[in-house]
Amino acid sequence: MLRRQFLGWAGTTLALSSMSLKALAGTLNKPALLPTDALTSGAVLRSLDKLANEAGADKQFRATLKAAPVAANLVTDRKTVFWAYNGSVPGPLIDVFEGDTVEIRFENDLPQASTIHWHGLPVPPDQDGNPQDAIAPGGKHSYRFTLPTGSAGTYWYHPHPHGHTAEQVYRGLAGAFIVRARQDPLADVPERLLLISDLKLDQQGQIAENDANDIMNGREGQFVLVNGQHLPTLPFDGSGRERWRVWNACSGRFLQLTLPGTRFTLVGTDGGLIEHPIPNLPEILLAPGQRVELIVEAGTRRDRAVLSAAVYQRGKMGDVPADIAQPLLTVDYAAVTGIALAPLPTTLTRIPDLGPIKAKKRIVFSETMSMQGGRHQMGFLINGKTHDPRRIDLSSRRGEVELWEIANQADMDHPFHLHGTQFQVVEREWKGVKTPEPFRAWRDMVNLRAGETVRIKTVQHWRGIRMFHCHILEHEDMGMMGQLRVV
Repeated sequence: MLRRQFLGWAGTTLALSSMSLKALAGTLNKPALLPTDALTSGAVLRSLDKLANEAGADKQFRATLKAAPVAANLVTDRKTVFWAYNGSVPGPLIDVFEGDTVEIRFENDLPQASTIHWHGLPVPPDQDGNPQDAIAPGGKHSYRFTLPTGSAGTYWYHPHPHGHTAEQVYRGLAGAFIVRARQDPLADVPERLLLISDLKLDQQGQIAENDANDIMNGREGQFVLVNGQHLPTLPFDGSGRERWRVWNACSGRFLQLTLPGTRFTLVGTDGGLIEHPIPNLPEILLAPGQRVELIVEAGTRRDRAVLSAAVYQRGKMGDVPADIAQPLLTVDYAAVTGIALAPLPTTLTRIPDLGPIKAKKRIVFSETMSMQGGRHQMGFLINGKTHDPRRIDLSSRRGEVELWEIANQADMDHPFHLHGTQFQVVEREWKGVKTPEPFRAWRDMVNLRAGETVRIKTVQHWRGIRMFHCHILEHEDMGMMGQLRVV
C-alpha cells in the first residue's frame, strides 16, 4: 500500500507502571499539529497490498515480513519516517484458507526489539509473538502454524514487545490477516476490506510525540485513514450489495460506524461468521482491535453518502477537547444498476456452545490516581497490579471450559483481549441489570463500559503462556496486562 500512498497508524508507548501527569505535561507538551486538510483526500479507495505466497504447494503459505524504517512524502517537500512491514503501511494483507500451514520469516531491521503477534488466530503460544519472545534488532525468526478447520475469520497482525507495542504500531507496523473457509455461504458477495487507522503528524510532517492526554486516554491522530488513505471515495459495486470486512486498527479511537440512509446487516465478528444475519442495524461500535463483517446494500440509492465514526462517549479523562464525528470515506452508489438481489442465506454457520464450565476466573480493570512527591500518579491495573513479565497471574488447564468474569471498575471504557483463542460472550451486567448476549459469536475482543461486568466462556488448547490485556495500546504498555499459564 505504501508504495502507492504511504500513510499510517495510531498508537504510542511509555514503559511505565504509572505515570506522572504533571511531569508529562512538562516534558511532552502538546505538539503543534498539521491541519486536517493538509493531506489529500477524495482518491478512489485502493485495495490492500497482498503478501505473495512463495510456497508453490497446496495448503502451504510461506513469505517474509521485514520491519524497517522507510520515508514517504505525505506533505509537499517533506518526508515522514515510518516503520513498516515490507515498505507498506498498512502492512501487506495475508490471505489464506483453513487448513493452510503458514510460515512467516520475520526480519527485524528496527532499532528496537519486536515480535509479530497474530491477533485472534488459534496458534501455539511459542508462535504467537508474546512479549517474552521479542526478536532483537538485526534478528530473524520464523513463525509457523497450521490453521484448523473452523478458524475462518477476520484477523490482524502487529508487534507485541512490552513497553514498545504502542510506539511500533503508531509508527506503522500492523496489517490485515484473513482466514477463509473453503465453503463460504457469502463467497458470491463482492468483498470490500476497510482497515481503519489514524495518524498524528506535527507541523513538520513527522509522527508526533504523545501528550499526557494521549497516554491517559489512548492516542487519537488528527487524520483518520482507510487502507492508509485520507477520506477516500468507495465506488459501490454495481450489483448493489457488498460484504465489508472492517478493522479498527486504532490505538485508542472507538469507531461508532454510521452510514446515513443505509442500515447494516451484521454477518460476522472477530472470529468469523455468526449463525444468522442480523439486519437493520443503524450503527456498529468497534473498540480498538475489534473487527466485524457487514453486508451493505444500496437499495434504491444512486447518490453519495459519508461513512462516519459518530461521537461515542467512552469516559475520557483530563483536559480534552469535545469529540466530534469523524468522516471516514464517501460511498458513491452511482454505478449500481438496480438488479434485484437474491435473499441472503438465513443460516451462515453453526456455533455450538462451549459446554459445561470447569473453572471460573475474575478479572478486574481499575485505575488509580495518587499524589507522590507533589506529582499526580496514575496507574492502569488488572486485579490491582501492573504487568510484571516475571509473574504468572492466572493458571488454566488445557481443554477445560472456563467462565471468566471481567469487571471494569475504572472510569472509562476498556476493551479486553485474550490471546490464543476465541471466546463466547455469555452476558453483560451494567447498573445492576444482567442482559444475556442476544446471539452467539466468536470473539477475541469485548469492550467494557465503566462499571460494566462481562462474562465469557473460553477454553485454551495449547500449553504455555498467554497474555490478556486492555487493547488501548497505551494502557497495555503501562501495565494493564496479565499472564495466563496453561498447563
